Amino acid sequence: MQTTLKAQYTADLHWLAFLLTGHRDQSIDLAVETVTEFAQPFFTAWMEAWSRRLVIAKALTGIREELAASVRRTEFKRVHESGLPPRDWRIGQGTTKSELEAALLAIDYFPRAALVLSLFENVPAPDCAVILDASPDLVKKALAIGLLELTRNLASAQGWTSKTAHPFVLPTEIRYA
Repeated sequence: MQTTLKAQYTADLHWLAFLLTGHRDQSIDLAVETVTEFAQPFFTAWMEAWSRRLVIAKALTGIREELAASVRRTEFKRVHESGLPPRDWRIGQGTTKSELEAALLAIDYFPRAALVLSLFENVPAPDCAVILDASPDLVKKALAIGLLELTRNLASAQGWTSKTAHPFVLPTEIRYA
């Protein structure tokens, strides 16, 4: 990899690990370690994809206890606990990466991991269940919770308050890519 591409790729891996763990120092170490392990130019494309999976595995291993506790909380959490912004609400175009990061990090570990893996990493639902060591139904529930909380967090960051919310009804089925 060229130096600039390698630096950007390392930064991308760091952000992925950080979104999963919430620990900046641990995430830096994971990203650098992974890029260093796979520095062979011949298999660059394959190694990039594999290194993302490796960072995910290492990040989740690093937060195993927190993730297990979050799984237990998610099992008992109701999905439709509170309202959301009106249906016509849209995220502002000026939303920054740090605002998105803060909105994601405010979500509990398991729903955040389900959200990051499913939506940001395009990991199929059955694979998410295996990676997160949970049932597919629990992963779907965690994804629903994560989406609700991400929406609420981003809307709150843009001045929305729950006093103006409309009741939200969760769709009966969540479709995965």
